[in-house]
Amino acid sequence: MKKNILITTLLFSSCVSLFSQAAPLAFVSNEGSGNVSVIDLTTNLVVNTIDLSGKPRGIYASPTSPFVYVTEFTKEQLLRVDVPSQKIVQKAALGKSPEAIYVSNDEKWITVANEDSNSVSLIDAKTLKTVIEIPVEGKNPEHAVMSPNNQWIYVSAEDADKVDVIDVATSKQVAQIQVGKRPRGIGFTPNGKTAIVACEIESKTYLIDVATKSVKGVVDTGLRSNGVMVHPNGQVVYISNGGDGTVAVVDIEKQVVLKTITVGKRPWNMAMTPDQKKLLVANGRSNSVSVIDLELNQVVNEIAVGNLPWGVAIK
Repeated sequence: MKKNILITTLLFSSCVSLFSQAAPLAFVSNEGSGNVSVIDLTTNLVVNTIDLSGKPRGIYASPTSPFVYVTEFTKEQLLRVDVPSQKIVQKAALGKSPEAIYVSNDEKWITVANEDSNSVSLIDAKTLKTVIEIPVEGKNPEHAVMSPNNQWIYVSAEDADKVDVIDVATSKQVAQIQVGKRPRGIGFTPNGKTAIVACEIESKTYLIDVATKSVKGVVDTGLRSNGVMVHPNGQVVYISNGGDGTVAVVDIEKQVVLKTITVGKRPWNMAMTPDQKKLLVANGRSNSVSVIDLELNQVVNEIAVGNLPWGVAIK
């Protein structure tokens, strides 16, 4: 009996080890074709397409659990995708016209910006039940990102020139921070001290001091800056520029562009591989994903996906 238990335990441990060591998969939400492309990052090939029969937009990988979350625009739903099976395992109702989605680092909360509701859904990540829908002042909110300490939610809106700040404890908006026109992507440094906001019409990126809720720097990052991906080292941030098809590499402390990398047409939202060696960029008008080698800071592959890719999640 003990021998059988030992063998079973070893087999289970081996399976877990193999799963944990398996190359990550990239999930790409294709707004135009109504599906999610699944890319094997070992071969850089699309190995599956998950049909959603709608308009997927926001996409985000759970930090530790084996799930990817997708917002479906037309049915106004939140979808939980099981990574091993690559199937939808749970659905939940959202506000009107949901866009970007984020999962808190501790996997306690999910936040979703609802464009037509002018609101943010604060969702229990375990049950997928909306705890509260919080109204914001900015019109057509697109991104709602929680700070690393779960204290604040910073919200960008397409028809605005300010960032709305929500206090998570009270679930109310408590401030607005003046930035440039049409703020889009938002990211926080790992220590939570700096928020970074790309403003599309201004073609600039704003650095915000979280403690004082004030702008401490502005960087010219490229034409129609929109996507934001902060490196886990907290030293650099990557900004996608939809107007000139580039990604700017920005030194956060020095507030300067270190390099500009040419990618596909209309680059949008991005994701980094767990080993921090590659950055994947959704190219909305090229129907592709650019793979950037972060040691070389250059594109090493371009992978065809569905129509109008919106974002990428890696798990």
